[in-house]
Amino acid sequence: MRKKILAAAALASAVVLGVFTGCGNDSDIGREAALEAALNDAGVSESDATRLKVSEDRDDGRKVYEIRFDVAEKEYDYEIQASDGTILSSDVEINENYAADDVLNDDSSQTGTDQTVSDQGASQNQTGTQDQAGNQDQGNTGSGSSSGAAISQDEAVQIALERVPGATAQDVRIELDRDDGRYKYEGEIIYNNTEYDFEIDANSGTILEWSEERY
Repeated sequence: MRKKILAAAALASAVVLGVFTGCGNDSDIGREAALEAALNDAGVSESDATRLKVSEDRDDGRKVYEIRFDVAEKEYDYEIQASDGTILSSDVEINENYAADDVLNDDSSQTGTDQTVSDQGASQNQTGTQDQAGNQDQGNTGSGSSSGAAISQDEAVQIALERVPGATAQDVRIELDRDDGRYKYEGEIIYNNTEYDFEIDANSGTILEWSEERY
């Protein structure tokens, strides 16, 4: 009888040990290793990446890391298996606004050409002088913005960045929208393990909505 009791106890211990051992097999490479796997696959360094976001999720019962980051005009999205670092999915998109923004910034920084100065004046005070101004202004004058909004996109970006010390324009994605006849900027900032979502009135510069989520 004693032998049977001892045998049953040993069997129970083996079952419990097996359960814990099974749990131990659910290994996790960690956030840093998962990020490194994604960066290596993309062929970029972390110092070149902006709007970096690493979050945890579960897919079919297994833990995964969802990783996204931007490098210049490219937006990368990865899903990495937490147990061994296997890349389950990857996607690269081109930010169509990146080239336009880059050209705009280059033009605004050039002060040595008459063409740049005249273009800036035409976009603010005239209509029909330039094709681009004619297509975008559509009769709106004196606003300082080709969209009809009193606050420019660059000004809206700076308003948002004032609430996130350390973040830069590269951490921001923003677009102009019209809702119930009112223009507003909708955007997000991804910086320092936090995602900020905001809406800014395009006429007054007032922040209409602001939310923060750490990940």
